[in-house]
Amino acid sequence: MNETNETKMEPNYIFDDVPRISPLITVSCCLAMSVLYVSSLYIWNNKHNRDHPATVKRRFLSVTVVMLITPIFVYKFSSKELLEKIPFYELLGLRWHGLLMAIVVPYLLTMLLFLGPLCVELQNDTMKVFMDINFWKSSFKNILWIRNHIMAPLSEEFVFRACMMPLILQSFTPVTAVFITPLFFGVAHVHHIVERLSMGMEFTTALIISISQLTYTTLFGFYSAYLFLRTGHFVAPFLVHAFCNHMGLPDIQELWQQHLWKRILLIVCYFVGFIAWIFVLPIATHPTLYANSIFWPY
Repeated sequence: MNETNETKMEPNYIFDDVPRISPLITVSCCLAMSVLYVSSLYIWNNKHNRDHPATVKRRFLSVTVVMLITPIFVYKFSSKELLEKIPFYELLGLRWHGLLMAIVVPYLLTMLLFLGPLCVELQNDTMKVFMDINFWKSSFKNILWIRNHIMAPLSEEFVFRACMMPLILQSFTPVTAVFITPLFFGVAHVHHIVERLSMGMEFTTALIISISQLTYTTLFGFYSAYLFLRTGHFVAPFLVHAFCNHMGLPDIQELWQQHLWKRILLIVCYFVGFIAWIFVLPIATHPTLYANSIFWPY
């Protein structure tokens, strides 16, 4: 009888069964990691702009070092009980169980969100280029493409999701964590205002662009944090981040240049994709699909 009761009392969410950490400690750690990441981009004495190959290569090195340092925060400040229950690499979202699902499903889910822009690309024959092997060869030789589609998503998701989330979850609920960590991610992108001003852009223009960037990076951060916690995999937000960097913000101007009926159909695709994404999101990210018993209770 006692054994049955003990089994029923076992938590299905592992963070409920470990000591809580002071929110001051976890938030301070996340703030330190965020400052460390942004600071690493500016430690070089470089007169070139951010897109110059020399600048990009140096920043690759900087963020790689940051990726080696930030897990130390997780290991140092996590409770011993948590580290005893979960292998450290799994705490960072590096798991085998459910990996294939974590690669495929969130990516398809995000394509549904971008149904409208994808339909615009289809009718413009833009997507044919992805079937050309020469496109991929040239892309992997282009350091800016590598930055935007590999290194930036890899480093940002590792630092702001894989390293911050396990700490925040030791102080807050998963839902609260989804809304906290993206704030660090969004604010970390405000540093671009410095680069724009250094290039001679007017302050008002630079400020407006930076606020817009802060808004959509924070919104993406909510989505990415949710994917990480629901799937329990680092690869899910990483691939989705790379895809979103490729798509960018919807080109409304291109949409409006279409003929009337085609424009109406494309607008319908925009709405259908967004509404379908809202309904499918909780189903397609259910933790059981990814064998995720770590980051989200179910």
